[in-house]
Amino acid sequence: MALGTDRTPGGGGSGQRPADAGDTGDRTVRAARRADESARAAREERRESEKERADRRWTELLQEVRVAQMGIQILLGFLLSVAFTERFTDLGPVDRNIYVVTVVLGSAATGTLIAPVALHRFVTGHRMKPQTVEWAARLTITGLVLLLCTVTCALLLILRVVLDNGMAWWIVGALFMWFVGAWFLLPAWARRVGPGRKEREGQEQRS
Repeated sequence: MALGTDRTPGGGGSGQRPADAGDTGDRTVRAARRADESARAAREERRESEKERADRRWTELLQEVRVAQMGIQILLGFLLSVAFTERFTDLGPVDRNIYVVTVVLGSAATGTLIAPVALHRFVTGHRMKPQTVEWAARLTITGLVLLLCTVTCALLLILRVVLDNGMAWWIVGALFMWFVGAWFLLPAWARRVGPGRKEREGQEQRS
């Protein structure tokens, strides 16, 4: 009698099969739900007209540019004021050269990050909104690279004055790698593993 109660109708005394089947079913439901959400988002995006998509991308880009512009303007204003301080005359030739390079990079970054605004203003009314968004996006990425170089040089200049020369280079190198990872490598990784990549692969397989 005891042996009969331990057996399940279908043979084999494995009591974990129903639980495993339930877990598999839950995973299948979750995967199907994610696929439905991705498909729904793709359908909503496809319902956008080219003009509507360009307007949305321009609004998002403008918000991003404002954040970068604020950062570089504050940094450049600080750098320009350094030359008029009494401590500036104590800098050696190497530090002066680093300062000049930093100011030039900061000025270039400021001009590049302001360029999307000028570009949009000059081409407004010429029915070039999608092209303008693409060019503005490239200018913004270039401005971020210049901003990265400006911040790195500014940190090197300050840390060379405050700390030992060798220690300053190590700290600046570590911070430079952190900025590269946070600003560029992380977005690149997110694009590779994001749902957009799976959708493109699915479209390629269907074609």
